[in-house]
Amino acid sequence: MTSANRPLSPHLQIYKPQLTSVLSVLHRGTGLALSAGAVVFILWLLAVAAGPNAYGGMEGFFASALGRLFLLGWTFSFFYHLANGIRHLLWDTGRNFDLESTYKTGWIVVWTSIGLTVFTYVFGLFHWLFQ
Repeated sequence: MTSANRPLSPHLQIYKPQLTSVLSVLHRGTGLALSAGAVVFILWLLAVAAGPNAYGGMEGFFASALGRLFLLGWTFSFFYHLANGIRHLLWDTGRNFDLESTYKTGWIVVWTSIGLTVFTYVFGLFHWLFQ
């Protein structure tokens, strides 16, 4: 019995993405983004300690389009990972394992993350405008 040319199961060409699998991958991805952001945060702290020239370089990066995109992604990653972590804690109590609740809480996590990210930036913008 040979298994030549048989795909491993589950295979990406066979199964279509479902909300649960996409959210699981996104949870892992946001965890990686938070780790990368923590490294950048440490670099920022080192730049603060190193003096005005080093800090100016970091400030220039965060003021650039790439830096702002990084901060936006890091903010979303924080809120998504937090909300999905709370969802997992709820699962640890043995609740919401049925398919309907899983999808409902999944969408709550997505919209909560987007909403908190938007709120953070709107609040920051108003604070900056009216200081």
